[in-house]
Formats: sequence, structure tokens, C-alpha cells
Amino acid sequence: MKVELTEISWRDAQQVLSLAQLAELSGLRETELRELVDCGVIDPIDRDAGEPSFRADCIFTMQTARRLHKDFELDAHGLTLALALLNRIQDLETQLSELRVQQPRRPRKKFLEE
Repeated sequence: MKVELTEISWRDAQQVLSLAQLAELSGLRETELRELVDCGVIDPIDRDAGEPSFRADCIFTMQTARRLHKDFELDAHGLTLALALLNRIQDLETQLSELRVQQPRRPRKKFLEE
């Protein structure tokens, strides 16, 4: 039986992380993170700063990128496309949920009336 330990830490979404901290928390190498910045997957807080820093709310996206990279051997451009499609799916699911709340419920018709 394989037991996998997971470290969980709570972070404020507004917390600022350095590139090295983001690499450690996401499981990606700094070079991979720089490629994802170049592709526009994540944006540093200040692009003109010498050392990039990031908001902590991008950790989940970078962990997803690491899993996609590991499982499907995607490069930075493939990760960009995959993450954009996952974000689009999430947006569409949110819109669908909102529409379902607004839509009045209609009674279901019984196929076989007794």
C-alpha cells in the first residue's frame, strides 16, 4: 500500500512570493516558471522589477501546470494552451450554474402515465 503525504499550508491570496518561493511551492523549476511568464500564463506583480514576485493565488495554477507537464510532458506552449482551455471550461461551468439558478424549474413529464 502506497501512502502519499501532502503538505498543506494556508496562504493569503494577496501574499507576495518570490520566484524561488513559487518554484518550491508549485514543484516547477525557476526556468519553467520564467517560460510560463514569457508565455503569459502567469503575470508577475511588477514586470519591470529586477526579481519577479507573484501573488500567492497563482500557486494552484502552477501546481496544475506541474501536473500537466509531468503527466503529459507538455512544454510551455502546450501548458499555456491547456491552462487556457481549463480556465475556459471553468468559466463556462460557472455561467451554466448561474443560468440554472435563474431558470425556473419545469416539471418533468412522465413517459409512462399510470
